[in-house]
Amino acid sequence: MDRIQTLLKNPIFILSKKNPFMLSRWSILYVLLGLFAGLFSALFWKALEYLTKLLAGFQGNSIILIMTLSGLGIGLLIYFLGEPGEISLVIDNIRFRGGKLDPKNNPSMSLSSLLSISSGGSAGPEAPLVQITGSFGSWFAEKIGLEGEELRSMTIAGMAAGFTSLFGSPLGGALFALEILQHRHVVEYYEALLPAFLSSCSAYFVFLFMTDIGIGPTWEFPQYVPGGIEDFQYAIGFGMAGAIVGWIFYGIFRITKFSFSKITLPIFVKTTIGGLLLGCIAYYEPLTRYFGHDQLNEIVVTKGNWIFFGTLALLKILAINITVSSGWRGGIIIPLFFVGAVAGRFFMDFFPSENESFLLICLMASVNASVTKTPISTTILLTGLTGVSNFTPVLFASLSGYFLSPKAPFISSQADSV
Repeated sequence: MDRIQTLLKNPIFILSKKNPFMLSRWSILYVLLGLFAGLFSALFWKALEYLTKLLAGFQGNSIILIMTLSGLGIGLLIYFLGEPGEISLVIDNIRFRGGKLDPKNNPSMSLSSLLSISSGGSAGPEAPLVQITGSFGSWFAEKIGLEGEELRSMTIAGMAAGFTSLFGSPLGGALFALEILQHRHVVEYYEALLPAFLSSCSAYFVFLFMTDIGIGPTWEFPQYVPGGIEDFQYAIGFGMAGAIVGWIFYGIFRITKFSFSKITLPIFVKTTIGGLLLGCIAYYEPLTRYFGHDQLNEIVVTKGNWIFFGTLALLKILAINITVSSGWRGGIIIPLFFVGAVAGRFFMDFFPSENESFLLICLMASVNASVTKTPISTTILLTGLTGVSNFTPVLFASLSGYFLSPKAPFISSQADSV
């Protein structure tokens, strides 16, 4: 700690009051935090790509075996390394513990998440990245003697940096880090917004430099051609449809959560059962395997009728909830986008449109907003991920999905805000 504080007294970090620029020592610290977050995120992503390619070779009947064994491995990692926590705990720590996140959970979170995601669990890397980079921000803040709101801001900036590294939207990542904490508290944490932007930008730069991910849209949707007032009507209508999907998601979550809570055996028994169930679902429908990052492009061009897409949506929702409820690790945002796109293909059989990509994006936004309660950041994220130029109608869909969603949230620590 003394070394770090001595380093901060270096002339490089001390900008006098005569400094004519808005740049300050704190700006540099937030940029440094982002550089670390981007470095870690890139290494995590490369490890994930390697393991995924290794395990993706198992097809057919072997999917059931490899996912069952992966479930056992995940459970043993958690059993011996300790409980890695979850997003609800992160939110509670931000709100009630002054933003302090314990980095001792990081080894368990890193390893269990890598195995969960690479073996085919329906959860993405955003949750471990947010938790680990946020905990580093918390640790860094404590080492340089920060307390109170300054420590909380550093933690939130770390969370935003990890999130942005994956999604490529500094604005969306920074807003998400605030919005996920609960809508009623966004203004309370407003002072963390600029630090979150700074760390997000530097993290994204490092992530791009170290990986082969470009700066273009992640998913190749046909370009949305803006129409007239009917676009907003469609957006609201499909926002309502997304809310229905959100209700179905929440209902299945309650069932799977209750079912796995009745298993009082060690965690590795739960995760093994979860792996067996996920393997059976993936064997029946391979598109349910993994978190949907690569599979979403297939949904845009896959041919099928409403029965196929309806079944796929239900199976993916079930797979996500088994993943979460059985103790597998990862985030749900990209899987929810996948569910939204599949649901969009389902509804388009009944409500055809020339702007199919627009309707898919509306469903993706409304489903995610319905479950995660983040309508603003969801809209901004999707504009970058899909390349849509006019996001206003998509915002209507997000807000419709949010306001018609279940009052009881999927993330339990959001309960008193909705």
